Parts: sequence; C-alpha cells; structure tokens
Amino acid sequence: MKKNTVYNKDSGEQETRRHSVVDSVNLNQNLSAKVSNPLADIPYEDLMHDVELFAEDKGMMDKVDLLKRGALVAQNPANFESVDILGDDEREALRFEAAHKWRHPLALYFTVIVCSIGAAVQGWDQTGSNGANLSFPNEFGIGNGEAPLGTPNRTRDSWLVGLVNAGPYIGSAFIGCWLSDPCNYYFGRRGTIFISAVFCVLTPIGGACAQSWEQLFITRLLMGIGMGLKGSTVPIFAAENSPAKIRGALVMSWQMWTAFGIFMGFCANLAVYRAGAIAWRLQIGSAFLPAVPLTIGIFFCPESPRWLMKKNRYPKAYSSLLRLRHHPIQAARDLYYISSQLELEASIVGKSNYISRFAQLFTIPRVRRATIASFVVMIAQQMCGINIIAFYSSTVFRNAGASERDALIASFGFGLVNFVFAWPAIWTIDTFGRRTLLLFTFPNMAWSLLAAGFCFYIPESNSAHLGLIAVFIYIFAAFYSPGEGPVPFTYSAEVFPLSHREVGMGWAVATCLFWAAVLSISFPAILAAFGNVGAFGFYAGLNVVAFFMIFFFVPETKQRTLEELDYIFAVPSKQFIAYQTGTWAPWWFNKYMMMRKGAHLKPLYDMDKTIDARNVDGKHERVNAA
Repeated sequence: MKKNTVYNKDSGEQETRRHSVVDSVNLNQNLSAKVSNPLADIPYEDLMHDVELFAEDKGMMDKVDLLKRGALVAQNPANFESVDILGDDEREALRFEAAHKWRHPLALYFTVIVCSIGAAVQGWDQTGSNGANLSFPNEFGIGNGEAPLGTPNRTRDSWLVGLVNAGPYIGSAFIGCWLSDPCNYYFGRRGTIFISAVFCVLTPIGGACAQSWEQLFITRLLMGIGMGLKGSTVPIFAAENSPAKIRGALVMSWQMWTAFGIFMGFCANLAVYRAGAIAWRLQIGSAFLPAVPLTIGIFFCPESPRWLMKKNRYPKAYSSLLRLRHHPIQAARDLYYISSQLELEASIVGKSNYISRFAQLFTIPRVRRATIASFVVMIAQQMCGINIIAFYSSTVFRNAGASERDALIASFGFGLVNFVFAWPAIWTIDTFGRRTLLLFTFPNMAWSLLAAGFCFYIPESNSAHLGLIAVFIYIFAAFYSPGEGPVPFTYSAEVFPLSHREVGMGWAVATCLFWAAVLSISFPAILAAFGNVGAFGFYAGLNVVAFFMIFFFVPETKQRTLEELDYIFAVPSKQFIAYQTGTWAPWWFNKYMMMRKGAHLKPLYDMDKTIDARNVDGKHERVNAA
C-alpha cells in the first residue's frame, strides 16, 4: 500500500489516505520478496500535496520547496538528473555523493571516532582482568585454578575466578542492556552514551582499589551496566547517522576498535606486570583511560536524526542531517524518505510501551525474524570461542608451559592479530556482505581452533609446543576478526525497525553478554574437566553448529537503507530457508565445487527498479542475493 498523509486542521489529528497498487507489500508477510520504495508510485501532484501537509504539520513550512525537491529525489534516487526543479548546485552535490561514497562531513567522521573510542573502552574493560587473573586470585586467597587435581578448594577457586571475570557480562546482560530502552527514550542516544561513559570511568578505578574479591566483583557488575548501555547504544548511534552505502564499514568500527581496546589492554597488562603486588590493580584500573575522551567527545556529536524524528522533533532532525550530509538537498531527501517509511512501520506496530515492545520482539513476524537473526549472530560470537582467548589467553599460554612474561607476550600477539585483521572488514563488509563473511570464516575458525587444541599433545619439552599453539590461535583470530568480529554488533544495530531498535539491540547485546558471562564463569571448570584439547575441541564443534544456524536464519543486509530492511525481514523464514537449501546451495555447489561456469543464481529478492539502480555494487549483489 502506498500512503498519502492528510492532516485534519480542526482536530489536529493525522488521517491517512491510501492508494492501492498492484505490487503492494505486506511488511509482515512479504511473500513476493519485493523490496520497495514507499514513494515510488505516488503521482507527482499527490506527492507534492503530501509534502506540503508534512511541512505544515512538522513546523517546516520555511523548507517546503526544499522538501519537495528532496521528496522527488527520494522517489527515484538514481534518476535525480531528470528532476527539472533541482538547482545546479543540488545536482552537483548529488553527483559528488554518488561518485565519492567515502567523502562526508567532518561531523559524521567525528561521530564515528567517538563511537570508536566507546568500542575501545569495551575492549579494554574486557582484557584488564586477563593479566590480572595471574595474580589477583592469590591476593584474595582464592587461588588461580592451576593447582593439581585433588587440591582442596580447586573447584571453588575455578568458579570464583570465573565469576569475577564474568561480572561485567552479568551486569550487562541482566541490567545494563535492559536499561538501554528507557535511557534512550528519556536521554537520547548521546545522553545514554554519556551515562555509560561515566560508569566506565569510575568502575575500573573502584576495581583497582578493591580490598576483597567481593568488592572487585561488585565494581565489575557496575562496570557491566555501563558496558551494556554502551554496547546497546553506540552501534545504533553509528548506524542511524551513517549513509547506507558505507554503513557497514562505519558501524563495524565498533568491533575494529573493540579489538584495538583489547590490544591496548594487553599492552597495559604487559607494561605493568613487574609492578609487584599492585600489578593487577594497575591492569584493571587502566581501563578508565579511554572512557575519559568518550565522556567529553559525545557532546560534540549531532544527535541521531532518526531518534529525533521518533520524538517528532523534525526541525532538529533536519538540523542534525545538515551536519551529517554535505548539502541541504541530501538532508531533505533523507528526512522525507525516512519519515515515509516510519509511517509504514507504525502501521504494523501501533502504539506501544516498554513491556509491549519487548513482547513484540517475538510476536510481530517482521520483528521476530530480526530478533532470531540478531540472536544467532550474537550467540555465535560466544560459540566460536573467541572469548576463551580474550578472557583466558594468559592462563591458556601458562598451561602450555609459558612463563608469566611469555604468556603475556603471547597474549599481546593475539591482541595485535585481532586488531590488524579487523581492518579488511572495512572494505569487505559492504561488498561481500555480512552473511558471506560469516559463512566463509566459521569453517576456518573451526579447524584452526581444533588444530590449536591438538598441539597440546606435543610434548612441552619440544620447542614447537608453545609456538604452534600460538600460531593456530593467531590463525583463528585472523579469521575471526573480519567475520564474526565486526558483524554481530553491526548487524544487530541494523535489523530492527526504529520502533523496536533500542529494545531489540538491548536483547541482542544481552544475548551476547549473557553467554559471555556463562563462558567466562564456566571455562575454568571446562578446562579442568575436559583438559586443554577437550576444551578447544568443544568450541571447534560449536563453530560448525553456528555455521548452520547462520546459513538458515541470517539474511543479508549490505547496502540497504535501514528502512529497506523492513522488506527484507518481511520475507517469511520458510521461504528464506527454502531458497537457501533449494536454490543457493545447489548454485554454490555447481559453481565452486563442480566448476560449472554457466551456473546461474536466481535472486531471492525482487528489487524495486529505483532501489536496484541506486546500488553501485550491483555486480556483487547478484552473487550475494541470498
């Protein structure tokens, strides 16, 4: 259905007039798999009338002529040259945008930099305890889980070390992530990020001053509140401010700079490990450093235009878009296009509150598919086993026979590989796509993790023992970093409609961090029960399980606007799975296994001509249409 909006001036209420079209799309059951532009089939006179009513209702009559031109561009983005009423400077701005997808105003890149700092805080917070695991347990009289079997309290020690390490993830999964929706509602994206940054400044300092494991555990729980708020909001903030063509590259900066934060955490661990009894305090406390510029920098960023539109603050949303786009015509185009799609979203959601929005994650078909997909990519990040290295690499390398110094150096190497190999995802995530990266990297993570486990069979007296374990762990990290590393937070920030974006992202991050807590608590016990080879083999098997979960439940999202994804996730799951098994898998087998050059892939999605023409990477789109 195409919608024209009419406002009753007497009642002040919004009414709607619908134009029935042949190719109307049901946003809950998109059986035709059509991805549509909501403005595409509206006649010129009706569109211009709608813009006038829109401008009057939103208090933007001074911009009505600009909004009309923007609406015409939004109606057919690829053919803006044919819009007669555009000025020469407006055409030139749109040409420049099409030819230079990486050229954007400083405000956009400053926003990405601030979001990147937020990600670095997340990574540093995670690794402060990695090096501290070698010394803080002894200070608090709980051991470190390395005593021989039969030693009194070994089981208790293992679980307590795991519990302290899991503190941030418990706080995030049970408190921080679920505060994201109300905090975003009342304080906006920027305000929520500021609150999270304050938590991340104070809690590492508190942890460094702890006088018992209970105090340390409490400070880490509080740290988790900040991590949950930040992890649920920063990727959304970046996604909502970014243009569709490079949204993946900009939002994936979350993972790249999380990897940088992990690397810097390892650097800090190594730098202070000889500081004596206070070394673990310095290792945990150092995580406050990157939170300081985050606390300050967030107030220099423009607020999310989509959040402002959700709060019906359209003039402010336009002002924000002006800072994020080069020219007013781009801001007007995006403002009107987003508002049109938000009306369609509202037609399937209606009014809601926090409780009902959470329930709708599982009851509204379009939203439920996003919920399942985000759940899969988030839990897969824990299933792949990356955090057994991020949390416990120093312990793993000590178990492999390394000294404390060598274990920290080997962990430093892991952090460096994790950061360096995240860089390729900047280019691949918006060309090859999120789904393709996951399907390629998971099998490779499985064999490399299994190989690392088997290397424990090499006698410790052999110099190859530690070296090969480290090599295969580094190979594992090299495959993780451009795939399951950047995709989950990028993907989860994209897939939910604006009406459910905060609670949906809270759900997704809570899923990730809850299972991170389970992993952190359980790994010392798993290591004690299964041994090194068994523990690594267990997670290698989970990589295979995660591969099939992604294959069946994770649609591609690359180079689609956040509003176009409503149509992608309106395709029923049965139809999507049938396509993957009956069309895509046979095509892939014929093309890459049987080497048949004439193998042809029928696309799943029927792209509106105005949308398909806009896609500058169409040569990849047909290959990755699954």
